[in-house]
Amino acid sequence: MSTAAAYVAPSPSPLQNTRPKPRRIESIDLLRGTVMIIMALDHARDYFHADAYIFDPLDLTHTNGPLFFTRWITHFCAPIFMFLSGLSAYLYGQKNGRKALSFFLLTRGLWLIFAEATIVTIAWTFNLHFTTYILQVIWAFGVSMIVLAALIRLPGKALLAIAILLLAGHNLLDGIHVPGNNGTAVAWAFFHEQHFFDFPPYVLAVGYPILPWIGLIALGYYLGDLYTKEPEKRQKTLRILGLTLIALFILLRAANFYGDPVPWSHQPNSFFTFLSFLNVAKYPPSLLYVCMTIGPALLFLSVTEKPLNALGQKLTVFGRVPMFYYLLHIYLLHGLAVIGAMLSGHHASDMTNLTTWVTANAKLQGYGFSLPVVYAVWIGTVLLLYPLCKWFDGYKRANGAQKKWLSYL
Repeated sequence: MSTAAAYVAPSPSPLQNTRPKPRRIESIDLLRGTVMIIMALDHARDYFHADAYIFDPLDLTHTNGPLFFTRWITHFCAPIFMFLSGLSAYLYGQKNGRKALSFFLLTRGLWLIFAEATIVTIAWTFNLHFTTYILQVIWAFGVSMIVLAALIRLPGKALLAIAILLLAGHNLLDGIHVPGNNGTAVAWAFFHEQHFFDFPPYVLAVGYPILPWIGLIALGYYLGDLYTKEPEKRQKTLRILGLTLIALFILLRAANFYGDPVPWSHQPNSFFTFLSFLNVAKYPPSLLYVCMTIGPALLFLSVTEKPLNALGQKLTVFGRVPMFYYLLHIYLLHGLAVIGAMLSGHHASDMTNLTTWVTANAKLQGYGFSLPVVYAVWIGTVLLLYPLCKWFDGYKRANGAQKKWLSYL
């Protein structure tokens, strides 16, 4: 193995398969798999916690430490996954060429937008009437990939400048609000302000405004070039960048000057003041949110380029089939939640078509379980899905060269 390469999964021997297989960087799969597992915790909380439809777990007037951190730790998932999508796109382009990469990003982006409006929305709502459309993280990935398909034609410095401008500058727009239930308001929600719209009989929920997500995928793509460098240089650069982002988060947050729409404030005790300090905006992700999450991710990448232990090998399975896992885990959790609602004395229909906290709270009065039950459901869900993900990972690796559609899952 070249000294310039990151640690990758070993290629199969000629006796196992005579066809060459793409070599994957395992530290990237490990990080992606880790955040995919953590992501399921938040969705288990959404469906099973007693207070899920009553108050936001980050609301310092109602929450407690364990509930706050159950939600807060999942903040790392979406931005890290988006960043890794950009990084992986760069590596795909190195193997297949820029033209092939541009086509892949465009077509996969369109597929993800379609999947969000159909397969994913049905998973969240169990509504087959297609009156509800929820534009969340998969929509943001789709739009970001389509934009990146064009951005990759720019010089590297221009791409970096756009990434920094979007990530560091979009909070200048926080004071702009477009009220109403019209096309202008919808367009602004697409770009910068989370909003729910009611166009009877249709509901449109724009959960992930796209500007900073485009910046994140562009940043990941730009830093993909590090994986063409010597390992020592790459790891040192990742450490410096990671520590810099963490320091920037601490300094800007402490100054309460810029980078998040809601300043931190002193609370009744030091612990809750600390929670206020950590409580930064995700919708859309603020500059401080990005620094807080991507900084540790870069440090993680800098220390995990080494052979994996047994646990690491299992975690990478989820990282190699993220879309497959994502779709299955929502359907499974929602299905289990229907059973939970029925066991709690509710009708199965009460756990369907949940488009807002208001409608959910009205239908599910008295429903919900303790936080330990949420964690048990989360762990059980991951364990149940592991064999399926392992099977699909093997199928995908064995047939990916012949069945190109597998690369879209």
